[in-house]
Amino acid sequence: MSEENTSAEPDIHAESEKSPAVDLFGFGDDLELNQFDGLPFSSRYYKLLKERKTLPVWKVRCKFEDALVNNQLVVVSGTAKTGRSTQIPQWCAEFCLSAQYQHGRVVCTQTSRQQAVDLALRVADEMDVNIGHEVGYTIPLETCCSSDTVLRYCTDDMLLRDMMSDPFLEHYGVIIIDQTHERTVSTDILLGLLKDILLQRPELRVVVLAIPPMTEKLLSHYGSVPLISLQASSPVEVVHSNCSNKDYFYSALRLVLEIHRTKEDGDVVVFFASDEEVHCAHSILQREGTRLGAELGQMVPVVLCTGQGGLYPVLTEQAGPTGSRRVFLSTQLGEDMWWPRESVNFVIDTGVQKKTVYNPRIRANSEVLQPISQCQADVRKQLSGTTGKCFSLYPEDSKLSAENCPQILESNITPTVLFLKRMEIAGLGQCDFLDRPDPEGLMQAYEELDYLAALDNDGNLSEIGIIMSEIPLDPQMAKALLASCEFDCVSEMLTIAAMLSAPSCFLEPPSGMTHEAVQCHRKFQHPEGDHFTLINIFNAFKQSQREQYFSSQKWCQDYFLDHSALKTAEAIRSELTDTLNRIELPISEPSFGTKTNTHNIKRALLAGFFMQIARDVDGSGNYFILTHKHMAQVHLLSSYGAQSHKLGLPEWVVFHEYTLSENNCMRTVTEISPQVFIQVAPLYFFYNLPPSESKDILQDMLEPDGSRCKEEKQRAATTSSDTNSSCTVVPQTYDRCVIQ
Repeated sequence: MSEENTSAEPDIHAESEKSPAVDLFGFGDDLELNQFDGLPFSSRYYKLLKERKTLPVWKVRCKFEDALVNNQLVVVSGTAKTGRSTQIPQWCAEFCLSAQYQHGRVVCTQTSRQQAVDLALRVADEMDVNIGHEVGYTIPLETCCSSDTVLRYCTDDMLLRDMMSDPFLEHYGVIIIDQTHERTVSTDILLGLLKDILLQRPELRVVVLAIPPMTEKLLSHYGSVPLISLQASSPVEVVHSNCSNKDYFYSALRLVLEIHRTKEDGDVVVFFASDEEVHCAHSILQREGTRLGAELGQMVPVVLCTGQGGLYPVLTEQAGPTGSRRVFLSTQLGEDMWWPRESVNFVIDTGVQKKTVYNPRIRANSEVLQPISQCQADVRKQLSGTTGKCFSLYPEDSKLSAENCPQILESNITPTVLFLKRMEIAGLGQCDFLDRPDPEGLMQAYEELDYLAALDNDGNLSEIGIIMSEIPLDPQMAKALLASCEFDCVSEMLTIAAMLSAPSCFLEPPSGMTHEAVQCHRKFQHPEGDHFTLINIFNAFKQSQREQYFSSQKWCQDYFLDHSALKTAEAIRSELTDTLNRIELPISEPSFGTKTNTHNIKRALLAGFFMQIARDVDGSGNYFILTHKHMAQVHLLSSYGAQSHKLGLPEWVVFHEYTLSENNCMRTVTEISPQVFIQVAPLYFFYNLPPSESKDILQDMLEPDGSRCKEEKQRAATTSSDTNSSCTVVPQTYDRCVIQ
């Protein structure tokens, strides 16, 4: 036995560039030690090292390391499957180690939680270290790091949150910004702020990983910086549709079945437009799979979207029975995932995506079905590798936009402006955006922050604004949570904030069980509205956890509720509680169900969401939204939805979200008193509302004697004429939220 081991070891170690054969028993040369943990390398390290050296990125290793030593910023351009996201961070860790971490360690950003976790697991394996020690990850609500961590993968929004306490990112010697082509808001902010940080920290190194369509924009943004281009992989075989196919959904499913019948080896990836299509496709393929002959082997559809449960399933754990074929069903959010390198042989690209676009004029989102970009198309093609095929269900001459549209042009940027105002206090200069936000969106963001009393007379953050920036919530919800400190309903508002920040807790019922699901959900409905219903659901969930004889997961299944979504809400609530304790804000004891508590919850909600009120103008559920004069319906899942009309509809409501769609629906709706709205909402917001019958009703309540508040009207006119300069904050009355 010992002779076999001794004779086999030299062949394994011969793969390393660092060391010749090794005597396992210590009688000869010393074992080669891992420079990161001081332990001998395992045989798996050398096996993976051999695989790593076949990656295209290894051809430019020396060139990259020279550029990193001699330049503050390096741009690396290459397509997917080149190994850049796994190898370059390791080389950067060696660079920091060579300096004994005097300037900090390495962080690599990703745009998705799953990508950060999967890459950290893979790189820890390649570096032959334990995950959570030398290599770790940080994603929202989960940290797997230690004081020994030298290389950390994290989502781009988590690195921004680090800047709240470390504005110049002095904990890091190398910052790697990956997936820049995704153009998320957080990535764009990081790319903009790093220009200023590099001026302040000449020892810092920044590596930007891009794909070719983004390269020119980055070079023009940063100026004269070294560009390292990875050699393109072999051409991919692409089969295009000859005509524009509007029935892309069923065409993709038919193609999956055709591929499976050919018995050709390899897994399949299908890109659909939305999570809804992914789940529908999963049901259909599961049903069709049972009808296929046993001689074809089993077809295993795998859902890869984050709509309900948070992270994607880990791909390596999704292997089916021997001889089976996996069919990964994903959306545009899964393009850059850590796919199995050798198993995917077929990619089916429907060529469309459903995006949520924010309209600042009416403060509402709308869902838009549009073609993908050429950038996305190229990424998807590479997933099939050199031996597979990509089926593009659109003509080859389709005019796709070259790059992804920056999310900062399609999103509500109020949270972004709040963050950047906080960074100005920390000493960072203006953010040099790759693409500047839309002026209308920027004006709306300043106006909203002014209404929320987050800005002072000079347009800088007020004391309330500084506290709001500490809370990891949208500004409106952060203000509502702050108001709850005054109104003694913090416990309840923490639950509401957590439930609205987590994915929806309502599961899509199986076919034929819609009525049963509605009946189960109705047991939690609260007569005061949906915000209170969410508290009922969360409290019942916690109660199920306390009853040891009852499984909370089984309880969720019985009531058609998403267990993972409720666990996420639980984690968010715990994080928010820790935040309030850290900034020393009072947390009142829960008193849910009392009349006083109900009144206070509504006051706290209105303190943040006074811009989102509506009135039923005809008593039949046609709600008039005061801020932009649109008509809307209550969502069917609401306590006031179609199944609950017999309860009667409230005249005045506050809503959490409004989406432009076929039926223009409001989600999460609660009844309010117009008198309380007048007490809580800033007067200058009220006078800026467009004229309407509903505004006249409120006006009569505010000024029953018919008098006019000339001073406030003048202020409203001044506010609307120059939002960017930011107006003074009206002193709050007794009934308004004042954070002492």
